[in-house]
Amino acid sequence: EVQLVESGGGLVQAGGSLRLSCAASGFTFDDYAIGWFRQAPGKEREAISCISSSDGSTYYADSVKGRFTISSDNAKITLYLQMNSLKPEDTAGYYCAAADSDYAFKHGAFGSWGQGTQVTVSS
Repeated sequence: EVQLVESGGGLVQAGGSLRLSCAASGFTFDDYAIGWFRQAPGKEREAISCISSSDGSTYYADSVKGRFTISSDNAKITLYLQMNSLKPEDTAGYYCAAADSDYAFKHGAFGSWGQGTQVTVSS
């Protein structure tokens, strides 16, 4: 059974940083594209970053490029999202998710996701 458990969210001032973690079980990152999406109240899900299972390449949405960094541990069972220079518009629930491919991930076709962790950025 695929399980994804996020942690690390919280309240931070604009310009601050947070590091999100996602503990995965039931699969390894070699099997799926793995990454993060976010969803703010009243808004659609936004796929913000993922790691390709085919070549390990990374994807970042324009909204977070240059500020967020995705990584995983060597065992490929923990995923991280380092978020720097946070802005109030980054406020959302952040979810760790897996998809069949990075193409699927970018287009919101998530097969599994966790319960999410809330990130709130105050101005």
